[in-house]
Amino acid sequence: MDDPSLARALVDAVISDFPDHEPGTRPIHTIGIGVEGYFEASDVARSYCIAEHFAAQRVPVSVRFSNGSGSPKQHDGWNDVRGMATRFHLKDGAATDLVAMTLGEFFVPTVKDFFDFTKAAQQTPVAKESPWRKILDMLQLKIPLNDPYAGQRASGDAGTLAYANKHKFAQLSVFQAGSIGAPVSYVRAAYHAVHTFIVTGSDGVRRPVRFSWKPVAGVRNTDPTQPPADSYLQEELRERLKQWPARFLLMMQIGETGDVLDDPTQPWPAHRIRVIMGTLTLTKVAEDQQAAGERISFNPWRLVSGIEPSDDPILHARKGAYEDSRQRRGGTACPFNRS
Repeated sequence: MDDPSLARALVDAVISDFPDHEPGTRPIHTIGIGVEGYFEASDVARSYCIAEHFAAQRVPVSVRFSNGSGSPKQHDGWNDVRGMATRFHLKDGAATDLVAMTLGEFFVPTVKDFFDFTKAAQQTPVAKESPWRKILDMLQLKIPLNDPYAGQRASGDAGTLAYANKHKFAQLSVFQAGSIGAPVSYVRAAYHAVHTFIVTGSDGVRRPVRFSWKPVAGVRNTDPTQPPADSYLQEELRERLKQWPARFLLMMQIGETGDVLDDPTQPWPAHRIRVIMGTLTLTKVAEDQQAAGERISFNPWRLVSGIEPSDDPILHARKGAYEDSRQRRGGTACPFNRS
């Protein structure tokens, strides 16, 4: 059963990491842009999953790309996790969502760990570490802190690194987050849905899977040796889509016996089978950004027949937290398709 008090506490914990967060906006991934397009399933998709959007028809989609921070200040060129939330618009007003980010794994495996992590990620004053301090960190097998950007006064990096040094499960994601960089375009990054879902194929077989989006144009970051630009991602996307569509492949990785299904911090072996489930084609930036970018409310639990949630406790907690966030900022309600 959903716990509204837990959902509120989770959202409050996220907001606490951003002292300048503006009430009425998303707790994280605050700055974003809405895009329109369509999804076409591959020929083999239906064999692996009977969900409606994997049938042989073109499905309209709404996508919101975003920066990871909960701050209202836009720093497109800073090292940051990016988000890609996708809504598939189905028949009779139904919908299903896929929420993804540029990290391959999550930071923590349980709700309790999440609260501890957000406490560790509180903003603290930043200063450039000396070369000797960085060498000492490396000798102790610790990740040195990144140098602060021009004008950057506070960061949560020191706390998250300290947390990762004490908690092995957080080390992969914290390391990735610290070195992920900034994409040259929202559509030149790969995005991962992180959690395990259970899909049912046309043969009735249920399989554990993880989804990810791969850009057809390839992954490319900005030059880290150059001064970062604060604002370029949204304008780049507008200009790009005026000239030609952008495309992503939806990849589905299939788990096998022994793979962890309920812990989003644990990667699966790289040699697991991956299936191309379809192609996403983005055609234009939405004209009404309030409706398509700011008020639209995604939820990883908005699922349809053929896709079920796993027992991942973080995935279960996200359902209520996303709804609490929606209600706080007056986001548009969208009915869930399953109980």
